[in-house]
Amino acid sequence: MFKKITLKNGLRIILVPQKSSQTVTILVLVGTGSKYEKKDISGISHFLEHMFFKGTKERPSPLDVAQTLDGVGGMYNAFTSQEYTGYFAKVASGHFNLALDWVSDIFLNSTLPEKEIEKEKGVIIEEINMNYDNPMSYIQTLWLRLLYGDQPAGWDIAGTKEVVSKMTRERLLNYRKRQYVAEKTVVAVAGNFNEKTAERALKRCFSRTKTGRPMKKPEVVEKQNSPNVLVHFRQTDQSHLCLGVRAFNLFHPKRYAQEVLAVILGGMMSSRLFQKIRTELGIAYYINTVSEVDPDTGALFTQAGLDNKNLEKGILAILDEYKRISQEKVPPRELKRAKEYIKGKTSLSLESSDARASFYAGQELLENRILTPEQIFKKIDRISQEDILELASEIFRPEKLNLALIGPFKNKEKFQKLLKRL
Repeated sequence: MFKKITLKNGLRIILVPQKSSQTVTILVLVGTGSKYEKKDISGISHFLEHMFFKGTKERPSPLDVAQTLDGVGGMYNAFTSQEYTGYFAKVASGHFNLALDWVSDIFLNSTLPEKEIEKEKGVIIEEINMNYDNPMSYIQTLWLRLLYGDQPAGWDIAGTKEVVSKMTRERLLNYRKRQYVAEKTVVAVAGNFNEKTAERALKRCFSRTKTGRPMKKPEVVEKQNSPNVLVHFRQTDQSHLCLGVRAFNLFHPKRYAQEVLAVILGGMMSSRLFQKIRTELGIAYYINTVSEVDPDTGALFTQAGLDNKNLEKGILAILDEYKRISQEKVPPRELKRAKEYIKGKTSLSLESSDARASFYAGQELLENRILTPEQIFKKIDRISQEDILELASEIFRPEKLNLALIGPFKNKEKFQKLLKRL
């Protein structure tokens, strides 16, 4: 079970005790990310995340920040998404106080030194270059660009090299002051810890979080009435693609059926597309289908790497499976296997304190509610053959298809014709 505490300033604390664990994780999630940005500060959420490791008053240098938890073998990191930014520390349970002091210090007291900002510009630009040079990663950037175009939902989370190179301390400070406020912050502690001691310590640390009125993210505009294709020419031996559709968001009742559908199609080794594309045809090493659900957007897509000469064969094979599952009921045994896969993978992941912290904090931040694993499993169990068929027939239509592609191709018309064969 878990306990939720709301401080006077509006910050929420989630306690998730797990006495069987030998670790404890402290996670701070802030409800701001790339969807909240404007074009002239695109990437600022991600840049600010980097800067929180560059020094505080108590730990004035990046080395001081790093040595604190290195000295006890702790794990620590941060991440930025379209919806939120997170900072966490995971340590052996006996080092709870040290981890809390470290997390709260970088979150509340980072000084954002000017000289470190200038150096970090080069680091982030190299991160952008690294993502671009890795087609397995960059294809996902292109997928968002294809779906949402020139609006925050379609921009690279890291921003552009041009905007990053012009980032200033003043902009970072203003963004932090505006967005890093108590009402948009959730702190989760999961693992082996003393609840009463932790609650007192957390209240003492985070009651200092400032209040304010953060910027709201702009409404996402979605328009599509025909198949969409984005081809990024690159002289590669293997083509990388994302092929799928717009689907349902985090609050839609069909989100769980959407997750089951993705698993049936390409979420596990026994899934239809893995067996068809890799095992039967032998034309890909990796292939998987993903259901993405955010508060205001959703998608279901298959990602794969195919030999250039087998690209058309692979696309048609994926479309065939989309068509088949939208016309025929999934056999009961296959449906049950997908459900049990989701439940089993969720249970296994939640054995770790960092996954538990993320599971509970993420729900609280994005949905303003928390379902236990057991409550979610009940929703999964209720999904029927008819639910999957209805969902698949609704989303898998030619006019809703999208294909993002990296490879030695320049003509997108032939791929648009392929999509119409669904």
